[in-house]
Amino acid sequence: MSLGYSSIVLHAHLPFVRHPEYDFFLEEHWLFEAITETYIPLITVFEGLINDGIDFKITMSLTPPLIAMLKDDLLQRRYLVYIGKLIELSEKELIRTKGDINFEPLAKYYHQRFLATYDIFERKYKRNLVNAFKSLQDYGVLEIITCGATHGFLPLMQNIPQAVKAQISVAVENYKLNLGREPKGIWLPECGYYQGLDILLRENNINYFFTDTHGILNSNPRPRYGAYAPIICPNSGVAVFCRDKESSEQVWSSEIGYPGNPYYREYYRDIGYDLPFEYIKDYIQPDGARKNTGIKYYRVTGKTDKKEPYNLEMAKKIAKEHALDFLVKRQNQIINLNSIMGRSPIVVSPYDAELYGHWWFEGPLFLNYLIRFVNEQNIYKLITPSEYLYLNPVNQLSQPSESSWGANGYNSFWLNPNNDYIYRYLHKCAKKMVEFAYIYQKPYPLQKRALNQMARELLLLQSSDWAFIIQTGTMPEYAEKRIKTHFHRFEKLSKMVINDNINENWLSKIEYIDNIFPEIDYSVYR
Repeated sequence: MSLGYSSIVLHAHLPFVRHPEYDFFLEEHWLFEAITETYIPLITVFEGLINDGIDFKITMSLTPPLIAMLKDDLLQRRYLVYIGKLIELSEKELIRTKGDINFEPLAKYYHQRFLATYDIFERKYKRNLVNAFKSLQDYGVLEIITCGATHGFLPLMQNIPQAVKAQISVAVENYKLNLGREPKGIWLPECGYYQGLDILLRENNINYFFTDTHGILNSNPRPRYGAYAPIICPNSGVAVFCRDKESSEQVWSSEIGYPGNPYYREYYRDIGYDLPFEYIKDYIQPDGARKNTGIKYYRVTGKTDKKEPYNLEMAKKIAKEHALDFLVKRQNQIINLNSIMGRSPIVVSPYDAELYGHWWFEGPLFLNYLIRFVNEQNIYKLITPSEYLYLNPVNQLSQPSESSWGANGYNSFWLNPNNDYIYRYLHKCAKKMVEFAYIYQKPYPLQKRALNQMARELLLLQSSDWAFIIQTGTMPEYAEKRIKTHFHRFEKLSKMVINDNINENWLSKIEYIDNIFPEIDYSVYR
């Protein structure tokens, strides 16, 4: 019998980025890169484990914006163009690197990888990767949880409860529509929690959520088992799990984290920047600006600009060693915890899914080795939170503290002098949406379409990604443009509804551009 459990949680999310009004839009490539480097590699790993008879359980969120983009016909077609260009570029690389003992094997590897990716996407799953994840859940190895409808940061919406309710309810309905069942758990956007939020979760039949470590450690009363058992919210009965710092640090830490190993692939050395413009011009941005292609020939090496060639076999060896290291440390941790607690602990290890493959190229390989190692020992098992609650139905009643997993642990990352100005727009629109939901209770068809589109624009405006991007300074111009665009569309629609003068042609246009949540009903704000 196992002494304890480990729960690996992968949070898969990208902001809704879809621009049919342009032939090429760079930010759409966030999705394309994630499909190529994270989602298909993870699906491949999970299917390989099933084929080899390996017993495992992984928890993974699929946020509604990500589901919408993965199922969108326009983005699916554009992805085929994207992967087709990579195949073409990799064919050129076979010629360019011929005879180079360091780079020719890698060029062959990339070429075969891109061909396989195309085949999985187009032929095996008919362009719809949501069905791939759904089949893994139906098989019983993956537990898919939901998130806020557009990843809105809920603690900064609590002054308008209907806005929080809509973020949760719309997400749950979208989950049921796409995955054919109710979600058991939720990844609160940015792990943002405030007291009372759990009651809204219970109203939507959600059984558990996650906080950062201090969300449980600072709960009232103090938890008897610390971070290694869930607590139950007294007013709702919803369970709370929290992040284990030790296992998270092994991956996330910039100092000791696995991805910084000198033999792993260097993310920031890409042929899109390294090779001559004339050679690479057809595979970067149309205006000639450089971008990542995904073909990278160098390893981390160290804190130096003189990077050494990447060796795939050495990287595989290191990934296997790191998986074994992770296993042994979890074993020791769980043995120690079990002896102290007198019950089976659960070590929860949450990560952004896109870390595995996109940022840390060897991440899916690491998971593959780790899951196989876990299957060969009996000190601990991989488990989902809902399965743990089934096996351990009695847990401590305690009120978790307000928290997030952002810098400083609370709300400051999403509300500070760099991005605080956006909330006047978010709150103004949310209040107006609630008013309209009460005023227009029996709309005629065109009016209802406009009200539903107002709800979509509000939800897209509320995405926490915009505040995050502004704060980090990565692409603030794009985030600010999205905020202004959704605000102005919302305001224009509201004036049309008030004046009973709805421009159907314009409405149809933005319904097509911002086509998320086709099932939405604005009355969710009532």
